[in-house]
Amino acid sequence: MVRIRLQRLGSTHRPFYRIVAANSTAPRDGRFIEILGTYDPVKVAADNVSLKEERVKHWLGHGAQPSDSVRSILEKKGLLTAAK
Repeated sequence: MVRIRLQRLGSTHRPFYRIVAANSTAPRDGRFIEILGTYDPVKVAADNVSLKEERVKHWLGHGAQPSDSVRSILEKKGLLTAAK
């Protein structure tokens, strides 16, 4: 199963994340299929997330499941509707 999840980069106390499509059995910072965007939680501005929206829609259309944190990011960007 393909998951859309965060891959941690950056140094100690300065996290930086890639949003990637990866096999669910792959390690968090290990092998991935495609880079879909970035997320920088250190930035306070609204531009702390960049996404390749067409590729995200492609993977979601092919059954990829986002992690909880990525689901939240996608809902804020308007790519997913909040499931309530």
